Amino acid sequence: MRLKLHKRQSEAFISPATEILYGGAAGGGKSHLLRVACIAYCQEIPGFQAYLFRRESPDLIQNHMVGQTGFPSILADYVNRGLVKINLSRMEIHFQNGSIIHLRHCQYEKDVYGYQGAEINALCIDELTSFTETIYVYLRGRCRLGGLEIPPAYVGLFPRIICGSNPGGVGHTWVKASFVDGCAPMEIRHMPPEEGGMLRQYIPAKLADNPTLMLNDPQYEAKLSGLGSPELVRAMREGDWDIVAGGMLDDVWRRDIHILPPFSVPADWHVDRSMDWGSSRPFSVIWWAESDGSPARMADGTERHFPPGTLFAVAEWYGCAGKPDQGLRLTAREIAEGVKERERAMTARGGILAGHSVAPGPADNSIFTEEGAEGKSVGGIMRACGVLWAESDKRPGSRVAGWEQIRQRLRAAMQSPPEYPGLFVFRTCADWIRTVPVLPRDMKKPDDVDTRAEDHAGDATRYRVLDRSLVRGRDLR
Repeated sequence: MRLKLHKRQSEAFISPATEILYGGAAGGGKSHLLRVACIAYCQEIPGFQAYLFRRESPDLIQNHMVGQTGFPSILADYVNRGLVKINLSRMEIHFQNGSIIHLRHCQYEKDVYGYQGAEINALCIDELTSFTETIYVYLRGRCRLGGLEIPPAYVGLFPRIICGSNPGGVGHTWVKASFVDGCAPMEIRHMPPEEGGMLRQYIPAKLADNPTLMLNDPQYEAKLSGLGSPELVRAMREGDWDIVAGGMLDDVWRRDIHILPPFSVPADWHVDRSMDWGSSRPFSVIWWAESDGSPARMADGTERHFPPGTLFAVAEWYGCAGKPDQGLRLTAREIAEGVKERERAMTARGGILAGHSVAPGPADNSIFTEEGAEGKSVGGIMRACGVLWAESDKRPGSRVAGWEQIRQRLRAAMQSPPEYPGLFVFRTCADWIRTVPVLPRDMKKPDDVDTRAEDHAGDATRYRVLDRSLVRGRDLR
């Protein structure tokens, strides 16, 4: 066996000095591609250093060192002939020509500093959405040739990055924003220096790309079809990045139902806001309208009735610096002034909340203890600016209860006619729509969201659905 790397074939699939996401459907052969690429690079280029990452060590072993397509099986002939040695204790594969495949994990963000001096000629990351953007960017910065001499036939092809991933996971939002959104599949973009300066490409992975799987397990596609909701099936079979397979809300979210064109909020509906505080991470302020059962006139002129208590996210201010999960670092006073400015515009004549006053709603309780730039609590500074907040429900079990409330409301909104209070969002709330429907479950606590995800708008929503704001006499701070 010899996995020859031909430059002409390689260029047809992967452009030189490119960071690639080969992502999408379950069973698309993504992990196998990464193994074969590492082997081909190492056997063709003496002294080559290929790094293959999974987030956690057990997954690294289970996915790449076990089974008929794992490294030991693929390289069995090389090992028997003395051309390759597999060092299981160090998780390294050494080739006779001095090349090495390093199998590594990076469970915690601090683990990246163990690769500070690494010269990674090819960086391969399996299940990229299980990694944070911070880890990926750091490892990308270690991707270089150093003193490696590249044979003439392969000059210009390295260094390179190849990633494989299904939709979903803690990094779904940043991976989708970086690789999938804003460009057509297979399109090659030259990224600016602050984005790594490489050529970036998204290659969709389809189930049909893995004929061996379909031959060995012809019922595999049928198994995917039996997963449940059409959205979940589409995510796993077609690699739809708008749906997260196994996410917190994937089975109760319908874009065509839950997203509404903005309409004028009826005068008798209650209006308030909620907030998840952030500085280095984004903050999220969401303005809510709560139905009292009176009819609302939709944007198309039709009239609809919603059960009392139905919530509508009618506006948002998401403090993001233009990249997923990076905050604006605004002070508490700046945020308070921004809230007042936006409320003046929304409640003025012609605004979405014309004629309404905005009541204080729940905020992350940390604002009442965390000090701002003025040496006072964030909440205290905002209060001095005229922006009040109520305490959010942080009792034991409130996180799980909040996510379950959101699920119940989204499910109720799918009923026709609706019988119980639902939850809808105006289509102008772009960051809510971008981040909340794709929130992943915590693998260790499946009834909770993975807190490493971009969950700020989700948390602001969770505070609101647990709020008892219409029961007066609560503490406003």
